[in-house]
Order: sequence, then C-alpha cells, then structure tokens
Amino acid sequence: MTSTSKAPPLYPKSHILAASGVAALLSLALLVFPSREVEAQKTFIDLDLGNDAEMVLQEKDDLRAGRADDKTASPFALIEESSDTEHSAGLEDADENALAAADLPPDDPTHKSITVTNGDTLSTVFAKVGLNANDLHEALNSSKDAKQFSNLKIGQVLQFELDEEGKLKNLQSKLNELETIRLSRTDKGYEFQSEVVKPEVVDTYSHGVINSSLFLSAKRAGLSHGLTMELANIFGYDIDFAMDIRDGDEFELVYENRVINGKRVGTGDILSARFTNRGKTYTAVRYTDRQGNTSYYTANGESMRKAFIRTPVDFARISSRFSNGRKHPILNKIRAHKGVDYAAPRGTPIKAAGDGKVVLAGRNGGYGNTVILQHGQRYRTLYAHMQGFAKGMRNGINVKQGQIIGYIGTTGLSTGPHLHYEFQVNGVHVDPLSQKLPMADPIAANEKSRFMQQSKPLMARMDQERATMLAANKP
Repeated sequence: MTSTSKAPPLYPKSHILAASGVAALLSLALLVFPSREVEAQKTFIDLDLGNDAEMVLQEKDDLRAGRADDKTASPFALIEESSDTEHSAGLEDADENALAAADLPPDDPTHKSITVTNGDTLSTVFAKVGLNANDLHEALNSSKDAKQFSNLKIGQVLQFELDEEGKLKNLQSKLNELETIRLSRTDKGYEFQSEVVKPEVVDTYSHGVINSSLFLSAKRAGLSHGLTMELANIFGYDIDFAMDIRDGDEFELVYENRVINGKRVGTGDILSARFTNRGKTYTAVRYTDRQGNTSYYTANGESMRKAFIRTPVDFARISSRFSNGRKHPILNKIRAHKGVDYAAPRGTPIKAAGDGKVVLAGRNGGYGNTVILQHGQRYRTLYAHMQGFAKGMRNGINVKQGQIIGYIGTTGLSTGPHLHYEFQVNGVHVDPLSQKLPMADPIAANEKSRFMQQSKPLMARMDQERATMLAANKP
C-alpha cells in the first residue's frame, strides 16, 4: 500500500516575503520599545504610595476591562497617553492632590445652597434640600413678609441651614445688590429680617449727541431706560419728542449714581440737565422747597412745568395732523380733522395732558373708547380710539397731569392703532402742536435765593465737565 500525504497550499513568493518582513519588524520593535503597559505598571509600583498602590493598579485593570465609568475615571488613566517623564510628574501631582483632598473637611450636610432654575417653585427648592410641604408651610406662614421667599427669579440663590434633625434652621436669599432677606427659627417660631445695604450716592455727569434716536444715544451715554424717560419728561413741556428731535441735538445732565463697592447698583434723580433742540437750549434744575415740594425749574428759577404737556403719548409717531380739509380714510370724504393722531403699538399708555376732571370715560360713537377731561373753565382735551381704560377711570374723578388714563387701540372708526387727541380752548378746537401752553407758577420769591445757591454750582459743574470733554477730544 502506497502512503500519500496532502501537500501544503502554495502561496505566491511575494506574499511569503512580505509576511517575513512584517514579522521581522515586529520582533525588532519588541526588542527596542518595551511594552508601555509593563513600563507603566512598573512605574506605579516604584512610587511610594503605600496602601494606595493597590487601588491605583486596580483602577488600571478596571480601565483595561472597560469597567470604569467615564464620569469617575481615575486621573491616572491619562498616564497611558504620556511619555515616561510625564508619567512620574503626573503621578506625583495626583498623589499630592489626593493627600490635599484628604485634609479637606467633608461637605457640611447642614448647609446647602440652591440656585433657582427655570420651572422651580419654592416647593421644589425645599424638596431639593430634603424639606417637605409642612416645613414650607410653617416657614411661609410665619409672617406676611416671609412670603417674599416665594417670589423666585431664575438665578436667585437660596441658602439653607438645617439642624441635626434635618429641620430648617435658617434661610436667606439676596434679592439684589441692596437687599438680603432672612428667616431664622427661634423658640417662638420663625423671625423675618431684611438687611438693606445703603449705597454710596455719586453725582455723575453724562453727555450725548443724537444721531438716530434719543434712546440709542442715551444708552451710548450710559443712561438707563428710566433716566432717559425722566429726561424726556422734564423737557416734555417744551420739546415734542415725537416730532421735534433732530440729528445733532445734544443733551447733558448731572444725575445720582448709586454705587456699592465700586459697582453701580442703580440710579437716583436727575439733578440738573441741558437739552439743545434745533439750536435752542433748555435748562432744568431739580429743587425741593422748604415745604418738601419737588419740581424742576429753569436755571433762573422759572417753572419747567406748564399746565399741559406737549404729547400725551411717549415717543409716538404723528400719523395725521390738525386740518380743516383732510379726506377721512374710512368715510372717504373731506372732513375736518380737529386733532392730532399719534400712531403707536397697541397697548401703549396714554397720559392726561394736564390736571383735570373726567367728564367722559366710555364709548363715544366713531371715536370708540374715549376719555374727555375738563381743565378748569377754559380748556378741554379728548383722547379717542382707546383699546381700554386705566383701572378706576370713570366719570367725575380727578386726574393728575401725566397720569395714565388709557391705552392705545383701534376702536371706533379707525384703520390702525393710534390715539386721536383734541385740544379745545373756550369750546373751540385748536391745533395742540402750535398752541402756546400756559405756564405754571415760577419759584416762590422767598425760595429764590436758596434755589440759586443750588442751581449755580450744578450749572457750573456741567460747564466744567463739558469743557474738559471738549478739550480731551480736541485733535
């Protein structure tokens, strides 16, 4: 019987040579470059970590096996990505950090701080620190002031202090830069405290040139929205901010800045101001008389206040003027337009042009929702097409100049949201834009000397600041 054997498969000679070459390179690499894993393990053992050495090696084994959680992975895992020199440095730093951490006291379970996020209520915040609904109810109902804690704002921080039994001991929160509120448990229940920091008041100068709008220019000059509105109200008797403002108009003022630790936390009153509109300059100085009445006067003591303000809507656009021959947009026929239309967004507040008595607050035919005010014997004003009336507005009540009486709308014969404003003198309609408004009384004679003692330094301060500013900007 003849014995036969199976021949091995034949491979191309080029494949055999390539495989031999790869094997040779791998052998050479193993001889020249020792295993990084072995070297790393060797480095760990050489370090004098005491009992921590076993923990470190175990963490490395866990990492190789894929058992380590990414969020809690040991910092030593990064060593395998480093050079041999970096290995030792990284381990020494990690060792020092571990020892330093061991010296730190553990988190105090009796003190917890919660930052309010979107959707949080005081109930959810209490739950986050382990307090229940009964704890919340007891704290909030301890006093009327304690309910302030329920008015949460995103980003607000509430700091809790609990006793050893996990009950609320103290709760405090910083409402703003000026006020911190606190609840502290006593033998008689919770005691509410409000700590108000008194800011430093610094008189500040500001200057601006209008090249687009008053608001944008005022913002560039560092004025808040509130200060800008106050500035417009002060000069609102002489300047129509809906139509008179021009590029190149200037304003400057000295106002109160409220500061805590060098940080502005608010603003106070405007002390003095100048506004140059279309080449004419107006001045204003704030003055409180001996009876405690505060108002603005010109630098010479003339009253800034007049019986009527120029425009009953702030910064509205004039969409139609007083005319005896205007074509009505709805009736499509020539019909006298006995007032001025101010276009503004629906809901914009409408102010009383002067002190007066409400003779009508209701529906008035094509005028829609209308308010009519009687100002003494001679003057009457009308406000039409309102969306609605201010709260409490009704026939027979008295209103003050600048008081909100209603809101811009489009009721009655109206094509869009606007205020139709009429002005009557002795029963005759006049153009409110051209009407010379009656002045209020000037400063009292017995107050004039005291007023000038305040007015002159304030005006001099603006002159000096302006001169310094111009000198600094001179080429």
